[in-house]
Amino acid sequence: MVAIQIVSDLHLESPKAYDIFNIPAKAPYLALLGDIGYIKHAEEYIAFLKRQLSTFRVVFFVLGNHEPWHSSWEHSKNVMRQFAERIRQERENDSELGEFVLLDQARYDIDITSEDTVSILGCTLFSRVPAESMEAVSFGVNDFYHIKNWTVEQHNAEFDRDLGWLNEQVASLEGTGRKVAILTHYSPTLDERAVDPRHRLSPIQPGFASDLSDQPCYLGESVKLWAFGHTHFNCDFVDAKAKRFVTNQRGYYFSQSEGFKGDRVIEL
Repeated sequence: MVAIQIVSDLHLESPKAYDIFNIPAKAPYLALLGDIGYIKHAEEYIAFLKRQLSTFRVVFFVLGNHEPWHSSWEHSKNVMRQFAERIRQERENDSELGEFVLLDQARYDIDITSEDTVSILGCTLFSRVPAESMEAVSFGVNDFYHIKNWTVEQHNAEFDRDLGWLNEQVASLEGTGRKVAILTHYSPTLDERAVDPRHRLSPIQPGFASDLSDQPCYLGESVKLWAFGHTHFNCDFVDAKAKRFVTNQRGYYFSQSEGFKGDRVIEL
């Protein structure tokens, strides 16, 4: 069994709370699934991550759409890659420091026994914005105002890349006997249990979630868990194929999401 603490959408950027927000360690693995804060606040953000590495064995990290606000995707990814490399080097001389795993089209295997392995697959995912929704999403989603050189077309292209990678990874793991957990920022489902009823008919809904129910990564029998964030609507349910969908999102400080628990642990 693997126990993973799931947390997302802390939005520590406003009001700034990187130095005071505490995640009580209730499992050896912590998954931070995006929108933790702004990479623009690099010093404070990285100090927050370092604190988690002092209490968790492994910290999985997925970039959300808010990380690159007032910056760019390229810069934000570079900052996180550099941090991951810095931690890798520090761990050579500090056995107490946790491992930092940047999940940007990345896989991490947890060997429970010689015959029992859980494979973690992670990426931002993004979403598929159809042509008829492009104008509404472009004008209605703030990412396209606050992220440098970012367009709906680029958003869709990154979605295609992440989805293609997930499909390939899941296909390669089918039949191996492994359990697969997928960690993303964006939602892979339009199941009514995962969608805030207030936003179900929103014209910008395609900017938040996609229906991947016909995709290999969704249909794979090895996939037992899909945890995500972004929607600010918490859910925990199992579909007809025994795949569990989980979110644990705090949301904005002044508009927090119902059901968030900082010590939420999911077992596989």
